[in-house]
Amino acid sequence: MKSRWITYCFFVLSILGSKLVFAQQTPQYTQWSMHQFALNPAHAGIKKCIDIHTLYRAQWLGFDGAPRSGFLTLSTPLKSKRNKYLSARQGLGLRFETDQIGQINTNRLNIAYAAHFNFTRDSRLSLGIYGGVVQMGYNPANSVTIDPDPAIYQEASFVSPDASFGAWWNGKNYYFGLVMQNLFRPKWDLGTDSRYRFHTLLNGGYRLGLNEKVSLTPAFLLKIPPRAPMALDLQLMADFSNKVNTGIGYRNTDAMTFFAGMKFNQRLSIQYSFDLTLSALRNASSNTHELSLSFSACKPENTNQSRCPLFE
Repeated sequence: MKSRWITYCFFVLSILGSKLVFAQQTPQYTQWSMHQFALNPAHAGIKKCIDIHTLYRAQWLGFDGAPRSGFLTLSTPLKSKRNKYLSARQGLGLRFETDQIGQINTNRLNIAYAAHFNFTRDSRLSLGIYGGVVQMGYNPANSVTIDPDPAIYQEASFVSPDASFGAWWNGKNYYFGLVMQNLFRPKWDLGTDSRYRFHTLLNGGYRLGLNEKVSLTPAFLLKIPPRAPMALDLQLMADFSNKVNTGIGYRNTDAMTFFAGMKFNQRLSIQYSFDLTLSALRNASSNTHELSLSFSACKPENTNQSRCPLFE
């Protein structure tokens, strides 16, 4: 039992490094600002139509056992009779997320509920919760050890309840978000008992309209894991006529990020991002790529005016 745990610890640490403990338990995404519902359950039904997003992330290409992550989300508003202000508008959502690091695979399936309170025409408070299950498994295929240990070649899996809470506030041109993940601190047993750690996310952004067709949106995401350094993502996105966007970012733990996207028929969007690794991992691997697709059933009001979907 002890040798199995020591081997597992060595494997995980060799993959992630001491500065990437946060990514061990929660996947990280470069395109987080374009897919807010994947992080924050308060975004369920925040738009007035069905909204679907999917993303795949291939991290550190060429590095054996490097993370592979992705998600599929769907959210929709609920019809309700409400007053103009203060009465809640509600939303439902569904999220499936998968994350694989070496022989360790984690899957989450969550249902989201959110309530949205309009205090004025432009300001809104949203509160939401994810509820579901998390499944974590160990697949010994292709495992390589220095000393043979039969325990290493035994498959293991567990399923546990999973929950997260989210809050969101936005005005006409700005937003702030708060997410508290792993509220139940689910246990997992791959050689010894352990738990998922409680994580906190803070993010925000401000849209600056340069003219009717061009806008700039600086944004940040602060990840606060327990017993590990905080990680900060900074981004600057330029939007052109609500059809094309491009941007640059910096992650203080390990990378410069670049991204670009295009919208077709004002409903279907494609986004690509590239992470240029800055840490010592660049000596053993290539860089990181993300590709995402989004579909929104909302009818566009002005196809030539630059705007941000976060403020619809």
